[in-house]
Amino acid sequence: MIDFFKANQPVFDFFLLTLGFSYSQQIVFRAGVFSLASAAFAALGAYASAYLIVRMGLPVYVGLGLGMLMGGLAGYLASVPLARLRGVYQAIATLALVEVTVAVALYAEPITGGAVGFNNIPKHIGTFEILIAVAIVTYFLYAMNISRIGRGFDALRQDEFVAASLGVSSRKQHTLAFIVSGLIGGLFGGMQSMYSYSVEPHQFGFGFMVTTLAAIVLGGRRTLLGPVIGSAIVILLPEIARPLAEYRQIVVGMILVIVVIFTPQGLGDTFLAWLRHRRAQAAALLTASAVQKSGVAKGDVYDRA
Repeated sequence: MIDFFKANQPVFDFFLLTLGFSYSQQIVFRAGVFSLASAAFAALGAYASAYLIVRMGLPVYVGLGLGMLMGGLAGYLASVPLARLRGVYQAIATLALVEVTVAVALYAEPITGGAVGFNNIPKHIGTFEILIAVAIVTYFLYAMNISRIGRGFDALRQDEFVAASLGVSSRKQHTLAFIVSGLIGGLFGGMQSMYSYSVEPHQFGFGFMVTTLAAIVLGGRRTLLGPVIGSAIVILLPEIARPLAEYRQIVVGMILVIVVIFTPQGLGDTFLAWLRHRRAQAAALLTASAVQKSGVAKGDVYDRA
């Protein structure tokens, strides 16, 4: 077992990082915002952490914290104009934000290293640190989901006008969602830079957006289990299909299409909905059985009388 884990440790680490980025993506989806800006937040956190730790000589966790705050600040600034947009217009605007961030990283060569990237970063982050970060973020999101904030997010996702009639401010909720998304994206972006020895602009481009978006679509955007299942699928499918060589991408694409068609809510959300349905059926059967036994007992009493 230990040998198996050591042999596949890079895959597990990449899964944890993808899960963190997926949580950054999911939080805005849950608030009813079609945003792709997580890639920009991750890029800002990665470059800020790398620059502060390598060039400025700050301690690792201080640099990671400041990189996380950089992502949160970017989320707040992005929420100001994006709060006026809805639907596909938000997606286009956030896509433009990602492209601008990649372009700045590409041409700000004195700071970012340009197209070559920011290289020779010491590896300060390993599996244990990433796992602890994922656990903390998961607990934080769980606490948020069961609070008034999470219920406000759910109301906005289902119907913004009904949520407004209930006193839920869409602007405040969307701003909060962008800030949390930026904080999470900046944190895991910084951790990835400290794990992979280098950061380059195209690392956070179109491929990054497709990966995180696919993880949410496949797993689900409502529950914390969704990104876990979606990230596992996104990471493991290419590895499983590796023996198929040039047909690997075709097989992976077909599997993704089949999953989306038959489970449009995502595998994680669909599984939890099925589980809740089974529990409700079991509770209804127990209630009916108890009522029937009570009726039989009352009938026995009347017969004896």
